[in-house]
Amino acid sequence: MIELRHLKTLSALRDTGSLVDAADRIHLTQSALSHQIKDLEDRLDCSLFIRKTKPICFTSAGQRILALADEVLPMVRNAERDIARLAGGEAGRLNICIECHSCFDWLMPTIDHFRQNWPEVEMDLSTGFSFLPLPALARGDLDLVITADPEERNGITYIPLFTYESVLAISKQHRLVAKRHIQPQDLASEVLITYPVESHRLDVFKHFLEPADIEPASIRTSELTVMIMQLVASGRGVSALPNWAIHQYIEQNYISARPLGEKGVWCTLYAAIRDDQKDADFMLDFLSTAKEITFKNLSGIKSA
Repeated sequence: MIELRHLKTLSALRDTGSLVDAADRIHLTQSALSHQIKDLEDRLDCSLFIRKTKPICFTSAGQRILALADEVLPMVRNAERDIARLAGGEAGRLNICIECHSCFDWLMPTIDHFRQNWPEVEMDLSTGFSFLPLPALARGDLDLVITADPEERNGITYIPLFTYESVLAISKQHRLVAKRHIQPQDLASEVLITYPVESHRLDVFKHFLEPADIEPASIRTSELTVMIMQLVASGRGVSALPNWAIHQYIEQNYISARPLGEKGVWCTLYAAIRDDQKDADFMLDFLSTAKEITFKNLSGIKSA
């Protein structure tokens, strides 16, 4: 009665917390996903989750099926990996480069998990802050680049990983705490704390300040998110960072955060790979693992 597709659907629903995001994640329309859940509930003659709750609250029956999904789905993925190896797809190299200081938080667990499943694949990790990674990818020096700045290049494919909101981190006593959202002119008198990256590659400049022809009063840089948070909390400046990167500091009541503009600034993080590797089994599994881990561990992201 319970099929594999049902397990994947309920697992996605739990991880994303909404019908819309779950449908995006497993590539179904919301109508098709709702129909699939209704079909399973009719078969089992019971409800699996409580309607109109946010986040979604599962019934005892729903929790039992989720427990089954947590047991079965990893077994299925492991079997698929074993079959790929038997088919000769285990050999390969995965040299990864990131253009995102905050990405270490989720990329390292992804790499650790991948190494366990693909020990034969040679792996390396570097940052793209001192050189241009996309040309290196095209030359074959790299195999995958994590970037928020896709550039059209022959032979390069961009796989969307997730969409996130860039928000302004401010101290609990900052004057901007009183505002529901931030306008570009609000930053004209502020010290903006950023990672040591060219301004044209930062979301707050590209999508918020530059279109309004506004510049902050001054810029201060730090390579570590925790150091930026300390500077913000002590009133030394403000910082625009991904919502998932500062979620723990907001939860701990260490800082406050406000959207950039009425609609917010939403950006997408991509995995750039060469066309000749986009169908490699180990590459497909790495991308699948990255998406799975990010949606389980990062708060505030959406399917791209």
